[in-house]
Amino acid sequence: MEKQIVNTEDIEPPPSSDAQLKLWSEESLSDLLKSVTEKPPKPKVIQIRKTPPLPRFKIGPRTSVFRQRFFPSVSSTDWNDWQWQLRNRIKTLEALNTFVRLSEDEQKAMTYLAKQLPLSITPYYASLLDRDNPLQPLRRAVVPTTAEHFFSAGEAEDPLGEEHDSPVPGLVHRYPDRVLLLVTGFCSTYCRYCTRSRMVGDEHRTHFTREHLDKGIEYIKSNPAVRDVLISGGDPLTMPDEDLEWILSRLSRIEHVEFVRIGTKAPVVLPQRITPNLTRMLKRYHPVWMSIHFTHPDELTPEVSQACERLADAGIPLGSQTVLLAGINDQLETMKRLMHGLLKIRVKPYYLYQCDPIQGSGHFRTPVEKGLEIIKGLRGYTTGYAVPNYVIDAPGGGGKIPLMPQYMAGREKNDLLLTNYQGRPYRYPDPAGQLGCAD
Repeated sequence: MEKQIVNTEDIEPPPSSDAQLKLWSEESLSDLLKSVTEKPPKPKVIQIRKTPPLPRFKIGPRTSVFRQRFFPSVSSTDWNDWQWQLRNRIKTLEALNTFVRLSEDEQKAMTYLAKQLPLSITPYYASLLDRDNPLQPLRRAVVPTTAEHFFSAGEAEDPLGEEHDSPVPGLVHRYPDRVLLLVTGFCSTYCRYCTRSRMVGDEHRTHFTREHLDKGIEYIKSNPAVRDVLISGGDPLTMPDEDLEWILSRLSRIEHVEFVRIGTKAPVVLPQRITPNLTRMLKRYHPVWMSIHFTHPDELTPEVSQACERLADAGIPLGSQTVLLAGINDQLETMKRLMHGLLKIRVKPYYLYQCDPIQGSGHFRTPVEKGLEIIKGLRGYTTGYAVPNYVIDAPGGGGKIPLMPQYMAGREKNDLLLTNYQGRPYRYPDPAGQLGCAD
């Protein structure tokens, strides 16, 4: 083993005690005294940034005036409490007459032929109604008229045949890979053209029991082909958070269920329902999608915008469903304003429905040509994101059938003849195709 020889000449010998004293007295003593007598430096403070609280829920100008006039003693905190909104729904003719001047026809509608029509409007949505104009679109959508008492040919209580396609109570299985799970018969606001008016509006059919829901969930669990579950009702968002979470948690444990959709109108008629607690809960069960029922651009208030913003910020994709209604939204410019407004609040226009032939809906239904005219007026003249799918939900359970304006003009030899959105003719080379050939 080699030994290393250290050259001691390169090592400075330690100073003598006298030298050490000299060093302390001349160089270090003053510094030492300073360190003792001077105040110690203040510790460095690290600023911790707090997460800013969510902004308070907005109250739009029109609604603010309404609240001050009709609910002056109600605080903004109570007004923005969705449960307060539910407790104070307008459900009688007398109560409604406080907020709007009812026409003679509207007054007769509630008791015509001794038949009581169900009525429910949240105070928030009532604030958007025109007090004096019974033809205002939003008012027509929620206030009964005598026309509801008259039935037309082809109308039915269950026009879509949902009961026929219901293997267990509260579940509709019509398409191969998806089911409709009805979780409640309750809505905060009743639309006068509601497809499920047979169950919505019945005070005895509110939120279903867990025993009832268990049967539907067990059916889904036992059918591996089901990958998509649409939760609807009634309106699922009128349920307490814990009840809705119970359903979502049960569905999330089913391996073959890939995603869940929620069908609702709450962000429109009860935007206060979209609380931070709700969005936090929904985020735990992604992927969750939401289909929101919009009717008219006048519904796009600051409150609705904030509700949709909260949902979108929670990572929930939003799509709209709109029913085409005579005298309410059957004008191209009205529909264009609605579709553009939806995109601005991060909602993708999804479906435009031809009004279902429920009993007493004849005054709401337009000719099918009107829907095609609107789609033709949107396609090409605005972004494709703003063009919904126009569909008829086929009576008797046929499912959604899409309708489109005719853009194919025929075939000439190897060319497919087309017209664009402006009606100009174009050719597309399609030598292997048969589309457009005469029979």
